[in-house]
Amino acid sequence: MKVLVVGYGSMGRRRIRLYKQIDKDAHFICVDSNPERIKQIKEDGHTAYVDLNEAVKEKPDLAFVSTSPLSHAGIIPVLLQNKINTFSEINLSSRNYEQMISLAKNNNVKLFLSSTMLYEEQIKRIKDFVKKEKQPLTYVYHVGQYLPDWHPWESYKDFFIGKKESNGCREIYAIQLPWIVDTFGDVENLFSVSHKSTKLEIDYDDSYITTFEHANGNKGVFVVDVVSRVATTYLEVIGENIHLTWDGSNDGLKIYNIAEKKIETYTAYENLEHNDNYAANIAENPYLDEIKDFISYVKNGTEPKWSIQKDYTVLDLIDKIEGIK
Repeated sequence: MKVLVVGYGSMGRRRIRLYKQIDKDAHFICVDSNPERIKQIKEDGHTAYVDLNEAVKEKPDLAFVSTSPLSHAGIIPVLLQNKINTFSEINLSSRNYEQMISLAKNNNVKLFLSSTMLYEEQIKRIKDFVKKEKQPLTYVYHVGQYLPDWHPWESYKDFFIGKKESNGCREIYAIQLPWIVDTFGDVENLFSVSHKSTKLEIDYDDSYITTFEHANGNKGVFVVDVVSRVATTYLEVIGENIHLTWDGSNDGLKIYNIAEKKIETYTAYENLEHNDNYAANIAENPYLDEIKDFISYVKNGTEPKWSIQKDYTVLDLIDKIEGIK
């Protein structure tokens, strides 16, 4: 199997590392414009290209787009035009979405959009608990991490999260909102406030508080920031017949057993895979599972958990949160 990976940063290398667990004999063709990364690609034993148009002449079976999000709109159409089944990391803009949808359909190829949180076992369990409830629920959710700690090996000013159009808060929303909408229901109304509370050299607000009113009656508050000096994920779901908390970790889901008046702890993965380059609460398992889902989508036509059509809605919500619409 020939696998094209566009972007040899941390995410591109992660996709290769995980894909090898599925197909150890896969041949990787990698594209990057950075000379140091081209050198690294060759040292790692892969085929290296600077020009995407040259790389596609290798006729890869699959492609992973792991460049910065705002570049996806120019890369994905090239792959679809060349009839390559494509996996895209999250997008932070819906630019060219209509074109991508049309190209995928007309060229009879699959376009798979990453939404890793939907593959997180604790999220699946939370959704199961929430969906059982008949009455509206309330939730409070906080996700934050100090911006310079996201990629400590490089300056945040050189990373896309440091730029206003693809800022860190926007990325957190893009990562988290798919599972929130999938679990608590479509968003009917929202209200958001924000401010800048750090001396970071960024031209966007670093802290947001957003209230969501879901069409089914659920309501929640979502706090997003790039300020928290301790990487934080904390969820609390409150209802007459349910009370659960989750700290984002493998064994951090706690459910209050009302009948027995005790807290029960749930563990997601018996064999947790983790990469030390990332925060302690980030497991590798969901990233592997969505690659498997992508392959199943290509080979068997099984519907993915997320789609570019659904992503339209989430990106529109983020625009409203940021005051763009």
